[in-house]
Amino acid sequence: MIYHNRSDSHFTDLAFAMKSRRINCIAKALNKTNRSAKELAKHLGRSEAAILRWCANTSQPRLNTLARIAEYLDVDIRELVERTKD
Repeated sequence: MIYHNRSDSHFTDLAFAMKSRRINCIAKALNKTNRSAKELAKHLGRSEAAILRWCANTSQPRLNTLARIAEYLDVDIRELVERTKD
C-alpha cells in the first residue's frame, strides 16, 4: 500500500478537489432504484452513517465497494460516478 505525505501538494490538491465537488451519484442511483441508504448499508455490512456520507459526497467508497453497489442496485458502475467531460 502506498502512503502519501499529507504535505505533498498534489495530495492536498486532490483532497481539496474531492471535498469541493460531487464525485459520486450514489444518492441519485438509490432514488432511481427505490432503495434506501439503510437497505444499502445492510447489504454492504456498513453503517447507515457511512452510506449517508457517500450520498452527501463528504467521503467516497473504495472502487471495489462502488462495484458492489452497482451490482446491488443493478446499474452500470458508470452511473455511480459523476461525469467529468461531456
